[in-house]
Amino acid sequence: MPPSSRTYLVTGAASGIGEATAARLRAAGHTVIGADLTTEAAGVAIAADLATEQGRAELAARARELTGGRLDAVIACAGLAHFTPATLKVNYFGAVATLERLRPLLAAGTDPRAAVVASVAAVHPSDPAIVDAALAGDEAATTAAAQRAIDRGEGYLLYGSSKAAIARWVRRTAVTPDWAGAGIPLNAIGPGTVLTPMTEGMLADPATRQAVDTAVPMPLHGHAHPEQIAPLLTWLTSPENTHVTGQLLFIDGGAEALLRPT
Repeated sequence: MPPSSRTYLVTGAASGIGEATAARLRAAGHTVIGADLTTEAAGVAIAADLATEQGRAELAARARELTGGRLDAVIACAGLAHFTPATLKVNYFGAVATLERLRPLLAAGTDPRAAVVASVAAVHPSDPAIVDAALAGDEAATTAAAQRAIDRGEGYLLYGSSKAAIARWVRRTAVTPDWAGAGIPLNAIGPGTVLTPMTEGMLADPATRQAVDTAVPMPLHGHAHPEQIAPLLTWLTSPENTHVTGQLLFIDGGAEALLRPT
């Protein structure tokens, strides 16, 4: 093990961006503890459903056991894109729980860093009732607001609302004494369309693919592969990142610049 080896915990490590990031880190000689819904997937040591309180508690407890109480970096990649309240439970409350509950382990680490996967969808239309309830930490109210959106035929707002909320949480949290004050950079990334199991079904249908490409136009190289997203997460959680914090860094082939040209 090289002297610069670090210990990472990556959620959503069984597929997509999480799997690609974990593989990249392991190839560089780092220790990676993967977490996902099941330990049957290669490289996954912790099974935890982040849509539930039990799963969030299990993640924190097992992480402490497996690391001896210290982590150098946490990368929260687990996410959903369903038209159900579970999208908010995983993308926002699961991500926040991951970062908050593992922060004490980071504080005991060396050059600690943290990052979460948001999305360019954070700049899409969102439901203010969902976002405000999430940022207030009220999971019951968030679930109720999400269900109301579904009932009125606006379930498509859930994903963007979850990503807008987590990006705002990062921005306000990163500069607090527990994070910046403790020397722990905390950032989010905003990918465009990435070719993962989550997007596979949508992109297979020509009409849906056209709708996706209209919502997320990517003039630079088009859709990304998970392996093209992993280097940014790797750098943000490396000791080289000393001053970038509280940011939503878009890695979207130019989508955000087209959607928000000013």
